Amino acid sequence: MSQAKTTRPDPIGASGQLERGLGLWGATSLNMIDMVGVGPFITLPLVVAAMGGPQAMLGWIVGAVIALADGLVWAELGAAMPEAGGSYVYLREGFGRQGFGRMVSFLFIWQCLLSAPLSMASGCIGFAQYASYLLEWLTPPRQSLLAAAVALALTAILYRRISTLGKISVFLWIGVLVTMGWVIFGGLSHFDRKLAFTFPDGAFSLSHNFFFGLSSATLITLYDYLGYYNVCYLGGEIREPGKNIPRAILISVAVIAVLYLVMNISVVGAMPWQEVEKSPFIVSDLVERLYGRRAAGVATGLILWTALASVFSLLLGYSRIPYAAALDGGFFRVFGRIHPTKRFPVVSLLLMGGLTMFFSLFGTLQGVIKGLLALRILIQFEGQVVAVMLLRRRLAPMESGLPFRMWLYPLPALVALVGWLYAFWSLGSRIIALGVGFILLGAVAYLMRAATRREWPFAGEPRSDRGGRA
Repeated sequence: MSQAKTTRPDPIGASGQLERGLGLWGATSLNMIDMVGVGPFITLPLVVAAMGGPQAMLGWIVGAVIALADGLVWAELGAAMPEAGGSYVYLREGFGRQGFGRMVSFLFIWQCLLSAPLSMASGCIGFAQYASYLLEWLTPPRQSLLAAAVALALTAILYRRISTLGKISVFLWIGVLVTMGWVIFGGLSHFDRKLAFTFPDGAFSLSHNFFFGLSSATLITLYDYLGYYNVCYLGGEIREPGKNIPRAILISVAVIAVLYLVMNISVVGAMPWQEVEKSPFIVSDLVERLYGRRAAGVATGLILWTALASVFSLLLGYSRIPYAAALDGGFFRVFGRIHPTKRFPVVSLLLMGGLTMFFSLFGTLQGVIKGLLALRILIQFEGQVVAVMLLRRRLAPMESGLPFRMWLYPLPALVALVGWLYAFWSLGSRIIALGVGFILLGAVAYLMRAATRREWPFAGEPRSDRGGRA
């Protein structure tokens, strides 16, 4: 076992409740199928539209830099605390488990109950929308029913042991690679340099519009990069987590960043960017343009495969968050239940699967992207950057014993901090107000709960009878 277990006990892994059945390639494939999904195949036109030309590739580059910097934050935290729940644990420990960390970790669970199902529902909705390319009778109401059915089916698939799921994830990742490989090959084999690198007038003028457009494009690409940290939610089920968690994160970001950038260049090099920004099914339209309708149907089928694979990975990771919070006393005890034979958090999985079905029925794809990030940037991403800095200061004498230390600290942490704020800028005042309002509502809910239970910041010692660790 890695140094993670000697530096800081791993109570979940040590208890034998969760099975450490995922190795490096299973964890990495779960991350990458989470990252790809249906997102880039639908949002690529949005990125081009945000920048107004082929210079949209800058959005993919800036997004990759932020994702890599933030990935190093996740890698250090995940290797040091390889437990189920990921951010819940990192925020609790970073800000102090008996102090402000109790509120911050509660707020993470609070926003996760909305953002996680919305994130998974976006994949289900994207699946149903792309399916309408093949099935013209698939009207919007029918698309909603199909999206909910996808959520139900994936919940049923995940009702099994983690070691089996690792093998399934590798199988699904092969389909994702085939899909992206076909798009890239098709674009590059019909590549026109003039289309890819002929920029409109003023494309690189350093004006307010340029920086705001780049911020908007970066926000969308960050949505597509999300998932490089999925392995951290499964920390209690990763073999040799001190080594495999950082490797899985960094490999995922590097590979997907290259694939996204090459895919963007290949698409705008095969179609005029003015057509790209208006295409609702960019991959299907591109393949139909190059190879005909029948080939486009096959490409659409592969995209549907990647959408299923992404939601599969997301649901697997997010289902561990209420479980971890329940063990810690921060959520209802019932969600800490483990399946007696298959050893996975059964109630937590059913909760996330059920909420995903609900939001799949009533949500829209593009509408959830900004809402998701408005909730997650302030509490989760910015909060974790601060948490890793606080932990570094607190554990300074023990730093040499950490399983993984981010390179060039504190530079990656600062890049992530500023980068997420830059992307947050493009959300718009209305979305920002709604996100902040929901978080403030969560703070009120926490204070009411804390007052009843006499927890921080109110007088009294934390209760010890909550079914989990103190």
